[in-house]
Amino acid sequence: MIEQVKKMAEVFKALGDPTRLRIIRMLASNPEDTLCVADLAVRLGSTQPAASQHIKVLKNVGILEANRVGFRIYYRINTNVMLAYKADLDELFEMAFAHCPQMGECEERKD
Repeated sequence: MIEQVKKMAEVFKALGDPTRLRIIRMLASNPEDTLCVADLAVRLGSTQPAASQHIKVLKNVGILEANRVGFRIYYRINTNVMLAYKADLDELFEMAFAHCPQMGECEERKD
């Protein structure tokens, strides 16, 4: 459980930036589309290095996956990872709001 919480903290940190949320929205709203760094930078109104840094953070937590075509790398949402994070978040919320009989000192669930 502790590892799951640590992983979700990384995900929350990655999602904690408005620009990264915009990238996710751009790619998730058109799942058949893929965009390269240059395309994303134009749509974000930012530089390619800035867009690249945001992509790196999202890739590190598995939200984006890359596909090289020639000299360009195109990115898309990794739907399976997003669904897994949603399930993890649902489980964390369920545990957070579960009744603790010992004045808030709940035992950690055994998985």
